Amino acid sequence: MPLVQKNDLPTYQRLRQDGHQILTQERAKQQDIRGLHVGLLNMMPDAALAATERQFFRLVGSSNPISQFHIHPFTLDEIPRNEVASEHIARYYESFDTIKEQGLDALIITGANVTQADLSKEVFWEPLMSVANWAYENVTSTLCSCLASHALFQGQYGIPRKRLTNKCWGVFEHSMQKRTHPLIHDMNTHIVVPHSRFNEVTAEQLKEKGIHVLAEGPEPGVQLAVSPDGFRTVFFQGHPEYDRISLMKEYKRDIGLYLNGQIDTYPPMPKHYFDEFSSAILCEYRESVLSALRAGISAPEFPEAHLLPHLRNTWHDSGEAMVGNWLGLMYQITHTDRKLPFMEGVNPDDPLGWLEQS
Repeated sequence: MPLVQKNDLPTYQRLRQDGHQILTQERAKQQDIRGLHVGLLNMMPDAALAATERQFFRLVGSSNPISQFHIHPFTLDEIPRNEVASEHIARYYESFDTIKEQGLDALIITGANVTQADLSKEVFWEPLMSVANWAYENVTSTLCSCLASHALFQGQYGIPRKRLTNKCWGVFEHSMQKRTHPLIHDMNTHIVVPHSRFNEVTAEQLKEKGIHVLAEGPEPGVQLAVSPDGFRTVFFQGHPEYDRISLMKEYKRDIGLYLNGQIDTYPPMPKHYFDEFSSAILCEYRESVLSALRAGISAPEFPEAHLLPHLRNTWHDSGEAMVGNWLGLMYQITHTDRKLPFMEGVNPDDPLGWLEQS
């Protein structure tokens, strides 16, 4: 499904350079295809704002070669921003008022920077709940990423997330559940997905509220779940949108936090991500860092250049397939007037007709 370039947002040019198909407005108008309008509520911190755009634009744009996608990025005014990020948002993003006026076919909500144990105390809580409640009434389906999933579990279902003893991060295997569900139809029986979080919501908590778990694994727990109606809200606990280098960049950042005294212990490597060669390099690097700290000298540079040739992305295809199923189903049941979320004859309590069959 080609993306349609609606302005000069740098993400479009970056994706085009990476080989992704991006249609101009003029070219899109020549094609007799009903485009889908997808909102991207980007709540990520300033340093990750543009990278998150690229990750979700890429995941949507590569999911199907037929339809066209108009992506509408927006954020929440309550999230503090630096000058560069504020200028980026002012130039390229839309307001929530504009989003509401024009309507959406679908909505994606990213994660966010968290400073409180209780999500309801975060600055983004009330405006996020406002967006989520509007979307439930006016948008066919909403896809939530990690922290956004935890927020909606708490705000809409009263499910509190649980603090983990150790950070769940790495690339983990999951088995697909409820194979008859259209969201995972024709997907592999097992998939791998990156995770990066300190909290979780368990399958038991979700099932008690009637939420359907579609993918879970013994190490990371739930990856994919859907609301009781089977489609209106899709929840990720992991990050199938991640780039090949995302976990490495996060590991490098965490080491920097340790060197700056912001965390007390040297961070562990993400599981099942680095190969044997890379792991050996990073173990040697860890010893060099600790030796430098003991000697009171500067730590050596992170060996990123040595790691890059050995990094593999083993999760994009399955993420692309699931998002393709999601968007394809939405295309079939969404009204052409985006202010009406469902076509005539579609039951909003079971838009896929799946619950009666399962």
